[in-house]
Amino acid sequence: MEIKAPIRLTTISEFHKFWELPKPENPLLSVIDYRDINHSLSQPEQPVILDFYSITIKRDLGVKMIYGQQSFDFDEGIMFFMAPNQVFRIEKEKRNITDHSGWILLVHPDFLWNTFLSKNIKKYDFFQYSMHEALFLSEKEEDIVVNIIKNIQQEYHSNIDNFSQNIIISQLETLLNYSERFYQRQFITRKINNHRLLEKMEDFLIVYFKNDNLVKKGLPTVKLIAQELNVSPSYLSGLLKHLTGKSTQQHIQDKIIEHAKEKLSTTELSVAEIAYELGFEHPQSFNKLFKIKTKLSPLEFRASFN
Repeated sequence: MEIKAPIRLTTISEFHKFWELPKPENPLLSVIDYRDINHSLSQPEQPVILDFYSITIKRDLGVKMIYGQQSFDFDEGIMFFMAPNQVFRIEKEKRNITDHSGWILLVHPDFLWNTFLSKNIKKYDFFQYSMHEALFLSEKEEDIVVNIIKNIQQEYHSNIDNFSQNIIISQLETLLNYSERFYQRQFITRKINNHRLLEKMEDFLIVYFKNDNLVKKGLPTVKLIAQELNVSPSYLSGLLKHLTGKSTQQHIQDKIIEHAKEKLSTTELSVAEIAYELGFEHPQSFNKLFKIKTKLSPLEFRASFN
């Protein structure tokens, strides 16, 4: 099947129109109950781009979500997050699912303007996670999430006053903080799989540094490693932070320093030559990183072996 060009929904009102829902009461915020969506609609199976934040909790809907190169079935209660400008696609299943349940919370960036969340929302890395890195909720966790969304819905439907936005913003921050906690729990409960991912990363870096990739391709990037492991860069860094206390970039740097120390202590190559072999375009960049990591310059480190 030919994939059509993405549909860009720039406003929450356009999202409502796309799914043939009533107009939102607030153009910058919407709480949608999946039971209100007509799932018999023959929507085009084409990519969609949203210009606003989307927080979704779903249970078996008889659809697949295509996000990047991954597809995901919603047979369990899961939660996922999308920031503006992310692309996803919906594929209908042949199964006849009648018990649709779930919620969608849509928040336009303008709703956050001049609030503490306008910048702080970017600290929640899970908005950049891929679909297959969704949050699997326990029954208790799902109750907490749904109750917060219902609180936002209640405030959303109430008469707007001077307190409305602050109350909703506060509830939204609570929802995001709980979500972050639940993701940390998921990192723990999936410990075996997560450690396998860490082992795969280490194996990839070992092979990458052993070959001539550093000279030919330069230093490995976080994006490259994430692609090799089939995860998003944000998810990988979040997972590594939990497992090791270090980000992906810090792991790459540690591997660089490890090889640099070996070359400085076992070869007579100049610092510039070592920097080149490790993928640095400029020796100054290598010198700076080495001193940050070891508190010594490369020459000082080499001198310590003489």
